[in-house]
Order: sequence, then structure tokens, then C-alpha cells
Amino acid sequence: MARLICTSLCFLALLVTTSAQPVFRGSDVFPADEFIARRSKVIDKIGDGVAIVLGTTQPPGEMPFRQNNQFFYLTGAAEPRSYLLIDGRTKKTTLFLPAKNERVEQRMYGPALTPGAEAIKATGADETLPTADFTKALNAVLADGRAMYTPFGAEVLGSQSSGDPTRLWTANKNDPWDGRDSREQAFIAHVKQVNPQITITNLDPIINGLRAAKSPREIAVIREATRLAGLGIMEAMRDAKPGTAEYELQADAEFVFKKGGAFGAAYFALIATGPNTYYTHYNRNTGVLKDGDLVQFDYAPDYKYYQSDVTRVFPASGVFTARQREMYTIYLKLYQALMTSIKVHASTQDVKAEAGRKMTAIIAAFPFTDPRIKQAAVNMAAAYQNPRGGGLGHAVGMEVHDVGGADATVMEPGRVFTIEPQFRIEDEHLGIRLEDMLLITETGYENLSAFVPIEIAAIERLMKEPGLSDARIKK
Repeated sequence: MARLICTSLCFLALLVTTSAQPVFRGSDVFPADEFIARRSKVIDKIGDGVAIVLGTTQPPGEMPFRQNNQFFYLTGAAEPRSYLLIDGRTKKTTLFLPAKNERVEQRMYGPALTPGAEAIKATGADETLPTADFTKALNAVLADGRAMYTPFGAEVLGSQSSGDPTRLWTANKNDPWDGRDSREQAFIAHVKQVNPQITITNLDPIINGLRAAKSPREIAVIREATRLAGLGIMEAMRDAKPGTAEYELQADAEFVFKKGGAFGAAYFALIATGPNTYYTHYNRNTGVLKDGDLVQFDYAPDYKYYQSDVTRVFPASGVFTARQREMYTIYLKLYQALMTSIKVHASTQDVKAEAGRKMTAIIAAFPFTDPRIKQAAVNMAAAYQNPRGGGLGHAVGMEVHDVGGADATVMEPGRVFTIEPQFRIEDEHLGIRLEDMLLITETGYENLSAFVPIEIAAIERLMKEPGLSDARIKK
């Protein structure tokens, strides 16, 4: 069986990409010491063991290459079919990269990160070797019998969060006409065939624990991703008018994202008008804006391996009707009650409890004219008045639903998450959902997306300005 694992892994190592396009490498995002510090923390956790992480494969066509999150987090290397070996005993990191291919680099795709001094400088690895050498190193680990740490979860690429590929590969495994396992699980199975006695531990909890609190450099990248998200929403607001399709507003944001250097989208565009606002993840984007509709716009970029997540609601006509004003105003007051209840070091339960008390008082004092709007407000508040109800959105980082969820911990500095409480008028199939990016600081929190208009007057004022379609598309 040792020959089996050598044959399969050596074959994979020979498949040098012919499809990847230029992408941000680690040195374009962070200096090497950022990755060195992360690996040092992994070494502290694995003791005498060895950690192995697989890089992703090349894409199946002329598509941009994006490294998986766990591999990029520890190395910054954006080359396909790469491997990482961290030795806890020697405290040495070895990075296995595709060998240099002069013809491909000089005539087709330009310089690649290959074994040598440049790769060591860019990633801070102690040693870089060709991927063809990985099998020999792996077999040495298996013969040694030391504990191995490797990710158990399916790899996460752009426009994904960890739950997405996990569900996909679980479905594939259970499909009687498929039966495939994820690459990570296939690797573990190969290792077990060679050495059934080896102890294999999930590395994901260690990496995810590190990823939960963001470093200052990570926060700077997330801040820029949020700036692009906000500017994209603002361009959509300017361009919105009755008769415009939801996908046309998506195009406004994507222009901003690409202009700002984003790789792509953090998730599919959630642009909903009228009754489509009821759905939290509506993504068909084929509806047409109608006078009297509200538009819910939720879209953000995948920028240098980090994400954002911002949502705003605005009237299709550019002016809120009287009923829309009542509905939006009470929702915004309840939304701000939740936001202002967030405090550094507070538990999520304490935040929810304080928000629930504030919401109760707001509803009691609000001059409702529509009983359906009041009932929707009461329903929204009830989730926070119940100690087991409500939520604080989700963590955001390398994934839009990032590891270290907001509801799983106390509000500690370095945490980045969103709030996105849902307000629904059930029998009219209407909804309102705002969302902001919040960073917990030593003294409280910072709203990274506060610059995106959220008050009625600011929204209406912005929507009077010319949009991208007016300025750039000539018919």
C-alpha cells in the first residue's frame, strides 16, 4: 500500500496547472512574518506531532485560481497542488510547491512561486521543495508513527463558507450514484491504508481558533472589503428606479468590486424587490423594480482572501411612501437597539437581553398606525426578549459566515461579525433586513460600514444623484 500512496500523490504532483490566472499571493496581502506567527501558534498546539495541509487543485478550465482558506491562512502560497508540512518536534515548516516550468512561465502565464529563495522570503517557510518530494516526506512521517494533524473539513474557496462544501460532499458521499468523499477525507483514508495505527487529529479547530480573532493587518483588509461593499451598494441606490431589473443593480456593485481589485464575490448577490424581500437568501435577481416597492440589497466582494457582508434597504422610486416610512423607521429603531447593546467582553446572552429590554420600550412608545407593522415589530422583538431566541448575525473573515460564530463566544477584541435581524409582515410576504460589519475593540465596537446611508433622509438624498447607467452606458 505504500506504493499506492506514492503513485497517486506523485501523479497529482506532476499535474502542473495550465489554467490558473494571476492572483494575489500572500506577499501581496501580508508580509511573511504574519504567516510565520500563525504557524508558530499551530506548533504550540501540536506538540510533538506533525501538521499537514493540502493546497487546492488547479481549476478545470481557464478560470482564475484561488487557494483554499486554511492553506492560504498558514502559508500565503497561491499555487495549485501545493502541500504544507509543519513539524512540531523540530519546529520546522516545509512548503512543497510545483517545480519551475520555464516554458509555461515565459510563454504563457508569467512567473509562478516555485521552490527556492523567493518562496522562502514570501512565505517565511524554513524550506521549500518540489511537490514531487512530498511523498517521501509523508512516508517518513507515517513510518515514524507520530500523531498527525490535518483538516477534516472540505476545503473552502471563494464564495463559500465552511458549511457549504461540507454539505456538498456529504450529499456526494450519500448519493448512491456518486459516493465520492472530499479530497481531505480521501487523503486521510490513504494515510490510514499505509499506517492503520497512526493517530490522525482534526487540525481545523486549531486553525479556526486562531482565525476567530483578527490581527490588525486582517482588519485592514476587511475594512477595505467593507468599503468596496458599501460603495457598491451606494452605486446601486443611485441607479435604482422602477423598471430596472435586480441584476442591473448587481452589475453596479460588481463594477465597483472589480475596480477596487476584488477577486470576485463573497457570495451570490442577494438583491430582492417587493415580495422577494421576504426571503433571506433570495438570489434569482430577475425581478423588476416597481413603484411602491422596497429593495433589499445584500452583496459584498471577495477581496484578498477576505470577505465583507453589508445590507441596505431603499425604495425603488427613490422616495419612501408614508407606510414604508413607518415600517422602516420602527425596524431601524429596533435594529439600533440591538447594535447599541453590544459591549466589549459582554456575553451574547447579555447583549440579547439588553436589546430585548430596549425593544420593549421602543415599541411601547412608537406611534403605530398600521397593526400589521406593529405585529411584525413585536415578533422581531420577541426573539430577543426570549433568552434562547434572537441572534447576533455571524462572524466574518476569510469566509462570509466565518469560523468563530458571533453567538459562540463573548464579545472580545478582534472579533468581526454582522448583525442582521429580520423583520417580516407575514401575510404580505414582505421583509426588511439591514446588516452592518462590526469590529469589537478594546473600548467597545466600531461599525465598519457606518458610512453607507441608513437613515431615510440620507438614502433619499443619495438616490437623487446620477447612477452608473446614466454616466457610462450610451445607447
